[in-house]
Amino acid sequence: MTASNKFKNFLRTTLIGGLVAILPLSLIIIIFRWIILLIERYLEPLVKLFNTNTRISTIIVYIVSVVAIVTLFFFIGLFVKTRVGNLLLKHFEETYFVKIPGYKTAREIVQQFFGGNRSFFSEVVLVDIFGTGVMMTGFITDYQEHNEYITVFVPTGPNPTSGNIYHVPKQRLKRSNIAVDSAIKTIISCGAGSSAVFDASEI
Repeated sequence: MTASNKFKNFLRTTLIGGLVAILPLSLIIIIFRWIILLIERYLEPLVKLFNTNTRISTIIVYIVSVVAIVTLFFFIGLFVKTRVGNLLLKHFEETYFVKIPGYKTAREIVQQFFGGNRSFFSEVVLVDIFGTGVMMTGFITDYQEHNEYITVFVPTGPNPTSGNIYHVPKQRLKRSNIAVDSAIKTIISCGAGSSAVFDASEI
């Protein structure tokens, strides 16, 4: 390798290394900035009620408003955890909320991401979709009670939220005892670490 090529390789690897080090922090800053702008947009009418004259007083009002909203969410969550609150929530959901188009889907998504009891992915499997011997990492999403098929979602890497749904004969599945979160990480990393899925699978 010539000196010129070595120098180019050094510049390229150094630049990539710098990007890898800085990008996560940059993404965090971008997300926080987006959250702050979102808060400002929706709380601006409330803040204007206080007739604040300085930037500091405006910031204080924003902070107090956010704390008040978080506190309200906390007490709502506390109330829902009680027997009466849970019964009221179920009553309103069954009577009113479920009639809103898209409410069920939105509820399931929220429960999935925030640790609700219901989970889209109940179990990790290795599935031979077409009977060719090629195994795919999939997740069981439903069981068909009246036949020998199981519904499996096979995600595409590196985005585990997109993929295909298959109704597969039971004999084409190999169950894996690996945690769902760990299997999703192998999807995000485009298959890296998939040996753990095989190691935990049925022989």
